[in-house]
Amino acid sequence: MTIVQDIMSKNVQSCTPHDPVTAAAKIMREINCGSVPICEGKKVVGMITDRDIVINCVADGKDCSSVHCHDCMTSDVITCSPETDAHECARMMADHQIRRIPVVQNGEMVGICAIGDLATVDIHINEAGDALSSISQPLQ
Repeated sequence: MTIVQDIMSKNVQSCTPHDPVTAAAKIMREINCGSVPICEGKKVVGMITDRDIVINCVADGKDCSSVHCHDCMTSDVITCSPETDAHECARMMADHQIRRIPVVQNGEMVGICAIGDLATVDIHINEAGDALSSISQPLQ
């Protein structure tokens, strides 16, 4: 059985709620991802996506350097624990149509599991593909 702790990224970059959305966008560009956890200390309080920034800031013509992450982030964050089975993590991604799940232990973020992390484990390639396929489907 593969657990999330075995495949997650441990060196996670995050922003604080009061950082400008441009800080999150720069992290996304640097590490080539579409979402960044928003943390107070090591506690995950939100996630911000490239889509959040475009819809809630750019499309409204707001100054992205003066809009804070807390103005655009999703505060209802789906998380898992390091002991979560990789199969369960893939199911969570598909069910919630997300590509990254913060990994939390004792209330603190210890890593992040991305759809790509699931794909690196041979036995989970089909599940990761199924999860990605479900993520890419419009909500009914």
